[in-house]
Amino acid sequence: MKKLFTKLIAFVLLIGILGTAGLIVGYQQLQKPVSDTSETYVFTVSSGSTVKSVASQLKGEGLVRSSFVVEVVARLQSLQDIKAGNFIIDSSWDVKEILTVINDATKTISNEVSITFIEGSWAKDFALKLSNMTSVSEEELLTLWNNEDYVRSLIESYEFLTEEIFHPAAKVLLEGYLFPETYNFFVDTTPEAVTKRLLDQTNRIYQRNKQLFDQSDRSIHEIFTLASIVQFEASKVEDMKLVASVFYNRLAINMPLQSSVTICYALYEYDDWRACESNPNIESLYNTYKYQGLTPGPILNPGEQALIATLQPATSDYLFFMADVYGDGTVYYARTYAEHQANVDKYLRGR
Repeated sequence: MKKLFTKLIAFVLLIGILGTAGLIVGYQQLQKPVSDTSETYVFTVSSGSTVKSVASQLKGEGLVRSSFVVEVVARLQSLQDIKAGNFIIDSSWDVKEILTVINDATKTISNEVSITFIEGSWAKDFALKLSNMTSVSEEELLTLWNNEDYVRSLIESYEFLTEEIFHPAAKVLLEGYLFPETYNFFVDTTPEAVTKRLLDQTNRIYQRNKQLFDQSDRSIHEIFTLASIVQFEASKVEDMKLVASVFYNRLAINMPLQSSVTICYALYEYDDWRACESNPNIESLYNTYKYQGLTPGPILNPGEQALIATLQPATSDYLFFMADVYGDGTVYYARTYAEHQANVDKYLRGR
């Protein structure tokens, strides 16, 4: 009986030790960052907020793993003096790092934030960045940018917006017309104010190059559409001009553009760019392997250099190009498919 009692005590102690160890491990895990990738957000603490309310807000906005752990860490680390204001929070920070910032009044930022949109970003990339850094949501922006009545009202103010953008297959009506640049926005801005800032900058670029647009045989919408493809396919100005010439040469002989980036856009909902090369038969008007001519509209938001390259392409008789993605990124051009295959074999398959 004594041995049985001793074993029972030992078993209970073991369970207790394992349980405590599990709690410690779980506690440590729940303190860790929600992401290994650095992504900044504006986090607003309202006047009168408590540790409990802020912990719940952090969890609700996806910046921590557990609101309870936030409260525990705040108490154990004496980080309960929460300040009101706007703070820059990074998704790669742990709970203590986040609490340290929002306990420091010197870390508050003004009501204005700077956001950079890189050339080649999708409209939904713009919307996500804006939702991270301002009070407007991603859904609000994308809904507005796809609202036909609202976009029609913009045509009166922006000459570069035309009836051509209202294609039934368009995924976002204003895709391609949101100019990639660095902007300052108020944290408490509105979707309409954001849109005006982006389109105003596009208008400045358009007006600066208006003579070239007027001289082109292509419509404004076609220029923005082709420029969006050129933007992705080439990084250097000289290559942009040559790539544009390749696409113009193909259009002239009714040859499909066969740009893999258009398939990426056709796979819009998947967010998996690696799938582009392996889905050349996807049913979509954005699939330039399957359908001749341009896509229904821009597939991303191009910068000024891509627009100019599309308006002033190089003169060539090339029909093919490929980039040495395993080397220095040099783009090689070819007049025939045989020449193109030789380039592929030499610079891609030979690696």
